[in-house]
Amino acid sequence: MDTRQRFTLAGLLVVSSAVASLLAAPEVPDPMVSHWNAAGEPDGTLGKPLGLALIPVLTAGLVGLFALLPRIDPLGENIAEFRPVYDWFVVVFTAFMVVVHGGILAFNLGYEFDFLLVVLAATAVLFYYVGYLLDHAERNWFVGIRTPWTMSSERVWDRTHRLGARLFKAVAGVSLVGLLFGDLAIYFLLVPILLVSVALVVYSYLVYERLEDPDRSPGDLG
Repeated sequence: MDTRQRFTLAGLLVVSSAVASLLAAPEVPDPMVSHWNAAGEPDGTLGKPLGLALIPVLTAGLVGLFALLPRIDPLGENIAEFRPVYDWFVVVFTAFMVVVHGGILAFNLGYEFDFLLVVLAATAVLFYYVGYLLDHAERNWFVGIRTPWTMSSERVWDRTHRLGARLFKAVAGVSLVGLLFGDLAIYFLLVPILLVSVALVVYSYLVYERLEDPDRSPGDLG
């Protein structure tokens, strides 16, 4: 399967979400529930036309953007080095958006389930694949952990992404465990991802400082 076929698959997923909206349109209420709070309780609505169209249109735009990024990146040849992994990320991300949209439609059609837990489970899968993507990403301007220090040093990029890959996969695992804790489940996602984001920025800086300091061993920090 080549890039065109993988993006065609992503496009078909977008089409499936649009078709689902058309099929559900006669039955969903106006306005329709579109937002849930941290406790999983509905707390926001949108008018039916916007509620049905928002995610399919947004996802289509993002897929188009993902297709464009490797073409405009000054380091686009590096993206070519992990292009299959990048393309499959686009497919996985699109599938995530389709799941979210399907959950919104199902909830508004009267099916009873915890929507927030569905989204958290889907997010855990997405984050696990992000970890896989980070493990393969070569230095570029759009995909990966882009700090001033990773963009300034190939070695800092590699070390930071090795750590980031492990941490994002760990966040996915913690998020899945969090599904067992009901209303607290969302914090098993938000707290770890916040800590990981800060840790990776700090780590990239520390690695860069050690690599640039001639009195320190370049093997420090892994």
